[in-house]
Order: sequence, then structure tokens, then C-alpha cells
Amino acid sequence: MTTEMSPGSRERLLEAAAALTYREGVNVGVDALCKAAGVSKRSMYQLFESKGELLAASLEECASAQVTAPFPEADDTRTPRERILHVFEQTEAQASDPGFQGCRYLAVQIELKDPNHPASRAAHRIKENLTAFFRTEAERGGANDPDLLARQLMLVFDGAGARAGIKADTHGGLVIPTVTTLLDAANMR
Repeated sequence: MTTEMSPGSRERLLEAAAALTYREGVNVGVDALCKAAGVSKRSMYQLFESKGELLAASLEECASAQVTAPFPEADDTRTPRERILHVFEQTEAQASDPGFQGCRYLAVQIELKDPNHPASRAAHRIKENLTAFFRTEAERGGANDPDLLARQLMLVFDGAGARAGIKADTHGGLVIPTVTTLLDAANMR
């Protein structure tokens, strides 16, 4: 006999997981997740094999809206250099939001420390998409070493997000000049 679940139970769980884990970390309990979603634990486990699977699904769901937000549109005609700078400009604008606590995907990987955890794997895939974007734009822009530049840009991206997330660097104006220096050193057009 299957239990009827109210419409939207899955969506409410995904939203609760996104909100609570961003605010409190991945160690938030199943009880708290279910309470915030208005869903029983039984229903949660009918929808998701484990809390880890719920967290992974939540990260994937967030990625579609949050991770793509800073990217230029596919038909954007700016140069590769300008497209990379656009990502950092948008991210810097997001970081000025009072509720910003850094990159949720980096935080998950740091908190879990287990690269095989479902949420760690999801976060890793999402971060790799950003690295791939930087690498593609670096290749298109004629960078000396596109792989190295992509890794350097990720270092700045993660470092800037982490510092902004802990409110350690609230003055702005550091990220774009740093990225510009990297782009110049790589001979990016």
C-alpha cells in the first residue's frame, strides 16, 4: 500500500534543503528539513533514498537558477575576455547581498570532506561546469594556457566568494582588477 503524498512535497523538500543547508550547513538534521518542508520523514524517504540524495537533488535544482545567473546569454556577442569579466561582475553583485554566505557548492564540498558523498559529487559537477566555461572562453580568447587560466579564475572565484561569505572583504573593487591581471598575463583578447 502506498501512501498518498501531497502535491509539491518533493519541491518543498528541495526548497527547504536549499534554504537550511545554505544558512546552517549540510549537517542540518532530517527532522529540521522535514519540519521546514511540512513533510513527514516517511514521505521524505519515499521521495529520496537518503538525506544525501536530497541534498544532491537540491544542489542540482539550485544550479539551474543560481549558477547560470552570472553567465552571459548564449547569443551574447561580447569577446571571451568580456564574457569572463561579466561572470565576475555578476558574482560581485550577488556577493553584496546581505544574505550572501559564499558559494553553496564550495561550502558543501568543504563541509562534507567526502568526495563520494552524493552532494559532494553534485557540487563538484556544478563547479566543473564553471571551470569548463572559463576554459572554453580562454581557448576562444587565445589564452597562452587555457587550462591554467581556468584554474586560476576558479581560485579567484572561490576565494572571493569565501571571503565575501564570511564578510572578510566588504570593500569590493579587488576581484575585477585581479581577474583583469590574470587575463592580461594570459594574453586574453
